[in-house]
Amino acid sequence: MKWWLMRLLLRTVGRLSRGIRIGYRHGFDSGTMLDYVYADRSHGALLIGRLIDRVYLNAVGWRAIRARRDLLGDVLREEISARAGRALILDVAAGPGRYLLDVAREQPDVEVVCRDLAPAGLELGRRRAAARGLTNVRFERGDAFDPAPLGRPADIVVVSGLYELILDDDTIRESFVRLRDLLAPDGVLVFTTQTQHPQLEFIANVLPNRDGELWVMKCRQAEQLHAWALAAGYGDAVSRRERVGLFTVTTAMMKG
Repeated sequence: MKWWLMRLLLRTVGRLSRGIRIGYRHGFDSGTMLDYVYADRSHGALLIGRLIDRVYLNAVGWRAIRARRDLLGDVLREEISARAGRALILDVAAGPGRYLLDVAREQPDVEVVCRDLAPAGLELGRRRAAARGLTNVRFERGDAFDPAPLGRPADIVVVSGLYELILDDDTIRESFVRLRDLLAPDGVLVFTTQTQHPQLEFIANVLPNRDGELWVMKCRQAEQLHAWALAAGYGDAVSRRERVGLFTVTTAMMKG
């Protein structure tokens, strides 16, 4: 009854919030939803809608995702700098790729490929890249778990906000192997891990994902994914935790 009431509340009064409307339209786990969370500007119908939206955007999970975005950007800038400002970056589940557009604007010698399965996120990303005059970013449809070759090896492959959506451990282990085959000999895989979340029960009982089903996530410890990366043929894996404390960002280098 508690979860039924929460679902009813969000589907009625909650829709005054633009963020909650986006979640019901595209899925609360979608790239379009994350793009709205990254912007962190409240919108809604009437004052009450904006207030609901601000409460929604201030939820601990969304604050952690914005902190994860900031840390991920720092990690990418370090990896690009180590390559003298030149790199081919592939994000296999980029959505609109807001943070990647920022990196591409700062680093004109970097080439960025944003892949996703959701047409809405890809189209939003294309429009934003065009509005910024970015010619070093391209958006294309692609399956993160069945990645097509790029034409040349990537220097950096990014998997952000995806693995916590995958309940089957073997799928992630297989992903590490497939992505390794896309990397240059000195390339690096950069991935995020959700190690904890205080609202997992609420999310799993109330919020729909992009497939219209309840959004169930799985938390894992970074050390577990380190072991899988090593078993898949990478070298040392190093993780950093974002400031809110729910996610880590890990770099796994190709073996020398």
